Amino acid sequence: MKSDQATTQEIEQALAAIHTESGAGLLALAEASPVLLVFLRHFGCPFCRQMISDVADLRGELETRGVRPVFVHQGTLEVAKATFDYYQAGDLERIHDPQAAIYQHPVFMLGRLSLARQMLKPAVWLGWLKGTVRKYGIREVQGDSAQLAGVFFLNGAKIVRKFIHRSMADQPDYLRLARLD
Repeated sequence: MKSDQATTQEIEQALAAIHTESGAGLLALAEASPVLLVFLRHFGCPFCRQMISDVADLRGELETRGVRPVFVHQGTLEVAKATFDYYQAGDLERIHDPQAAIYQHPVFMLGRLSLARQMLKPAVWLGWLKGTVRKYGIREVQGDSAQLAGVFFLNGAKIVRKFIHRSMADQPDYLRLARLD
């Protein structure tokens, strides 16, 4: 079942079962204020670190809108802390999902990629050529390197908008996703 077909009850049950590293329940966070739920690929991917940097840069605007960014990652807690601290996002809520179970949950259903096919996509090459690799570097893979990213805008137990990556180089418009209209 895809997230656009999930019922409010199914979404509510899924969110209630997910907790951040600090122990906060995702459903409670989404009921307290809208949540921009950002699923990352893996910390070795330069596009993953770019996502963290982009959301950290937009943090003030998101807070002005009352939107709380929450990240989902597959890496170790130690690498996650160091990475988020580096991008001045260490205090943002994170969900540790080393088995990518949440990524594959029927409510979210994030895809997987073929690395060989990804390397043939112009957007990936353009991202690399624009300096993504130089700026963000390539690091050791932690987690499933074939896992794609995604972004979900939650308001309570409702998925208001989503952006499902088809390529590792996709760049969502976070502010457009997180608009309250």
